[in-house]
Amino acid sequence: MSEIQKEIEELEKEMLRPDFWENKEKAQQIIKKIGVLKGDLGAKNRYDKGDAVFTLFSGAGGDDSEDWVRILFDMYSRYIEKQKWNLKILHEHKADSGGFKNITFEVSGKGAYGNLKNESGVHRLVRISPFSAKKLRHTSFALAEVIPKFVELKEVNIKDGDLKIEFSRSSGPGGQNVNKRDTAVRLVHLPTSISVHVDSERSQAQNKEQALEILKAKLYKQKLEEQKKKAESMKVDKSTEAEWGHQIRSYVLHPYKMVKDHRTEVETSDIDSVLDGELDEFIKAEKEL
Repeated sequence: MSEIQKEIEELEKEMLRPDFWENKEKAQQIIKKIGVLKGDLGAKNRYDKGDAVFTLFSGAGGDDSEDWVRILFDMYSRYIEKQKWNLKILHEHKADSGGFKNITFEVSGKGAYGNLKNESGVHRLVRISPFSAKKLRHTSFALAEVIPKFVELKEVNIKDGDLKIEFSRSSGPGGQNVNKRDTAVRLVHLPTSISVHVDSERSQAQNKEQALEILKAKLYKQKLEEQKKKAESMKVDKSTEAEWGHQIRSYVLHPYKMVKDHRTEVETSDIDSVLDGELDEFIKAEKEL
């Protein structure tokens, strides 16, 4: 149960007290607060049944972190396959090592966003580096960001003057067609510096439309995080904090094997199954936070 749900329950218990209406002003404030909290809860869960856009970024650690993004992408790909959802890569920045500096992919299927949204945050890997000749233990970091695919227009306000649009030669399927036109699109929201890059579609217009949808979702998520921080007096939002210092889950391959979620305390020594997409135990616990 979420903190918002708990607070609603506590306030509704107060309403059942025999002396609730003795202080009319206080009673009206409680009823108003319940309404606001229920509105926040509805906003938080509004897109849970829909599709998601998932991005993985490599952090500190060079080749190891870029390889860690590749491993995480494989892990989520297998989880998505087990759910019988569909995955489509929207943009990828491959590294020379064979890993990814970043990769963005769309997840289509019932409940995709609701199940994956709490995967947002920093994922930490400890292992013997395959890139180290001395076989030294190495710690790598990757950042996951999950946003809803579609956000209603009323949720965010993007002015024309707030957008910077750049076009380039696509490295994806679109770039191999239409006489090598500049089909890749990069949007930058100037007030927030949030940027989106899409090159998966065959036309410039399609990539621009896709990029705009993702940008709206990123701005919507930012708005929700700001509202929550304000409501909780600037406390850290554990499920959506995207700072590099905040680790949500650790994956240890050496000197022992363990995966531990630092929010729910769920852990397992069967790391091979986890990396093969067995995430149900972690995701179920996260949804109950």
